[in-house]
Amino acid sequence: MALNFFDQFLSPTHLGIPLILIAMIFPWILYPSPTNRWLNNRLVTLQGQFFNRFTQQLLLPLNQGGHKWALILMSLMVFLLSINMLGLLPYTFTPTTQLSLNMGFAVPFWLATVIIGMRNQPTAALGHLLPEGTPVPLIPVLIIIETISLFIRPIALGVRLTANLTAGHLLIQLIATAVSVLLPTMTTVALLTLTVLLLLTILEVAVAMIQAYVFVLLVSLYLQENV
Repeated sequence: MALNFFDQFLSPTHLGIPLILIAMIFPWILYPSPTNRWLNNRLVTLQGQFFNRFTQQLLLPLNQGGHKWALILMSLMVFLLSINMLGLLPYTFTPTTQLSLNMGFAVPFWLATVIIGMRNQPTAALGHLLPEGTPVPLIPVLIIIETISLFIRPIALGVRLTANLTAGHLLIQLIATAVSVLLPTMTTVALLTLTVLLLLTILEVAVAMIQAYVFVLLVSLYLQENV
């Protein structure tokens, strides 16, 4: 048993070499690549239908200028979804529990949307800082508040993903430890706790999928404001 419940969130190393890069690259190996044949197998066909359906749903609120981001947003969604799901397997590591990694995703995407807005429509981009019809005495205060809100967005993106996954993993380990401790002495209570653990695991699978979708959805909403 681990001496510290937070040891599971430490980046794995071997001979002093961080293995987080392998944990990030490995999910791409699991996806089958389409072939040049007229008909692909069922798995590739199902994968393509899922990608197409999700891309249509993601780009629905975006105008024509935002459709250029379809490939990168879809790739980000698949990447986050794969890492989150694989991190639920035993003896694995979830890179998205690291705030530094999530901020490394959140800040460039947020900054890209801001730069696009300032380049293509600077008046509309700056107009978000001051709602129309604001009383004159409130203008300086609202500009400061909206500016702070703008710069908090990438922090909220990264912290939301990190906190949700970290909390779920920590709860699973806490309840699993309780099951192993109660099993020799209180079997009935241990079985009830095991049932809770199974239900929590199903919930964590849903959270892993939802958080990946929410991350990409928020990026697309930020993009919609600036295209």
